[in-house]
Amino acid sequence: MKPYLFLFFACMAAGFAADSDWKSYGGTGQSRYSDLKQIDRSNVAQLKVAWTHDTGDMFKGSEMQCQPLVIDGVVYASTPKLRVVALDGATGKQLWSFDPHDGKPMTSKMRSRGLSYWASGKERRIYVGVRNWVYALDAATGKPAGDFGKGGRIDLRENLGRPIEGISITLTTPGVVYKDLLILGSLVPEGLPSGPGDIRAYDVRTGKLRWSFHTIPHPGEFGYDTWPKDAWTYSGGTNNWAGMALDEKRGLVFVPTGSASYDFYGANRVGDNLFANTLLALNAETGERAWHFQAVRHDIWDRDFPTPPTLVTVRRDGKLIDAVAQATKSAHVYVFERETGKPLFPIEYKEVPPSEVPGEVAAKTQPLPLKPPAFARQVLTEEMLTKRTPEAHAAVLARFKTVVSAGQWAPIGFSGTVIFPGFDGGAEWGGQAFDPQSRLMYVNANEMAWVPKMIEKKKATSRTTGKAIYERNCGGCHKNDLTGTPPEFPSLVAIGSRRRSEEVEAIIRKGAGRMPGFAQLGDSSVAAMVGFLMTGEQKEVDVTVAKTSPIDMKYAMDGYNKFLDPDGYPAVEPPWGTLNAIDLDKGEIRWKINLGEYPELAAKGLKNTGSENYGGPVATAGGLLFIAATNFDKKFRAFDKFTGKLLWEDTLPAAGNATPVTYTVRGKQYVLIGAGGGKSGAASGGSYVAYALP
Repeated sequence: MKPYLFLFFACMAAGFAADSDWKSYGGTGQSRYSDLKQIDRSNVAQLKVAWTHDTGDMFKGSEMQCQPLVIDGVVYASTPKLRVVALDGATGKQLWSFDPHDGKPMTSKMRSRGLSYWASGKERRIYVGVRNWVYALDAATGKPAGDFGKGGRIDLRENLGRPIEGISITLTTPGVVYKDLLILGSLVPEGLPSGPGDIRAYDVRTGKLRWSFHTIPHPGEFGYDTWPKDAWTYSGGTNNWAGMALDEKRGLVFVPTGSASYDFYGANRVGDNLFANTLLALNAETGERAWHFQAVRHDIWDRDFPTPPTLVTVRRDGKLIDAVAQATKSAHVYVFERETGKPLFPIEYKEVPPSEVPGEVAAKTQPLPLKPPAFARQVLTEEMLTKRTPEAHAAVLARFKTVVSAGQWAPIGFSGTVIFPGFDGGAEWGGQAFDPQSRLMYVNANEMAWVPKMIEKKKATSRTTGKAIYERNCGGCHKNDLTGTPPEFPSLVAIGSRRRSEEVEAIIRKGAGRMPGFAQLGDSSVAAMVGFLMTGEQKEVDVTVAKTSPIDMKYAMDGYNKFLDPDGYPAVEPPWGTLNAIDLDKGEIRWKINLGEYPELAAKGLKNTGSENYGGPVATAGGLLFIAATNFDKKFRAFDKFTGKLLWEDTLPAAGNATPVTYTVRGKQYVLIGAGGGKSGAASGGSYVAYALP
């Protein structure tokens, strides 16, 4: 036998055939599955750190949520400051770095959950979103591809049918590549003004726009009659921020969308609001709709689809069926035939209560699947309130008696309404893994309650204060006392000590990420608000009162308020976070375990509580399920994918709020995770840590 053939068969026997890549965010079909099995249930306890790469880019409050790509032994990843780095997959040595900020300091948090890759012949490119820009980089050098857009980048603010100056948009989750198309979603503000969430496809070489799908239908388009007639000119959102799944064989891209802006009050968007909160199946070549399913009609709870769908294969009546599974914030899973959109489990439409908020017209019915069962609790009751200490229980009980807790679809009212699972799920952006061996889908979940309420906004007057202008336009997210709800909505207390007035003014005018711009308020109002934020100035000033507009909403939510006990722990009894294995053949939960804990509580004997967790799992043919995700204990764990038994764990430099990857270089299997932290007040980090067998 020739030597190279002997080596090939030896590698096969050892559990790997050739070096294995991870070429797309979420893996093939967003399955987060690898057929590697060199690391398996019998030896995973021997895993050791193979290398660590410290990006050096972390700063207070920063996060790093990237799931890297691995191609031909090279790791491509982003840093907390959104540099893109190429690393040797066997050693972690940096090969190149691309800095979109040209070395300028950056202290405001931005996120990148991954990158996109395209190759044709000798051409290889990496695509990354940085604020409103999408860059195409040469995979070998990290230099921008000059023939892509202008100087190697395109501007996502363009081609949305609205003035570019008034649009705040970014790309946090990578799109998908189909043939010579880069198909992208976007992150836009959840308040108004907000740009529309068009799904768009660009030429991978030139950056030229090839097609757009209007998620807020224009006149004559399907779904136009589910909105007010002019909504397409002023409404926003309905965007794909969570990611997509591509069925390359069928030429279908599955696109989950978020809610319409404004998220919590829809008097200016009466109707079901297609294609918000919808799983769209689009022709990847043309952008034409193949089928759709709307999970929330006229959303007034911020019930976005929070995660990419997962391409799965399930067994029905002895036959294997290619399907697509979509998890939700409310902790449900929908399963559809890929080609037709036919549900594989029954869906029931339930009558739901009306809203007490004037002008709001809630939908009369909402859908929920009858199988699988919800993977998180659905209604918060008095019996479920924390018993961690008598004092905590008493405080939480007193608060609970003042609010409404009526399960899914209870509209947010003026006294406070429990959202459970909360605004972060249930399922969240980390995604799910699917194991073709057992046809189990693995989903990690949060079980936190939130208690928002609706408030009436103060009327705009020509004689007012910067504080009043702030409360009217910004208090719903950053709170009237400026404390915000970090990290999503940062505190603005003493912002004058951290930012120059010019910076604050620019953010107010242009917006940033999920925050809309407020240039429409006029120069005098913006100046008054800046003065208040920088110095606390509250003197009355004369301002220009804008004309009545359909985006000028009378009511708003009072903020993203978690239901916590006086010590800052969840107000509900554990579990506070779980990991679930769902049998998609039978529509049953096969196993469920608590995921994560609070180290300070564990030291006092309160262990295995579960905790908030962000970042998803990866399943392997070696019988393993790898996941980090937990906010506070910084653990990276490996479980038996069939039983949920913990087989191995290690402590990371910071919480691994990202999804791992596994790959091989020169026949050796590695498991790689980004340790970025920064969630829920946890310490930030900026390291990638790779594990392998000794």
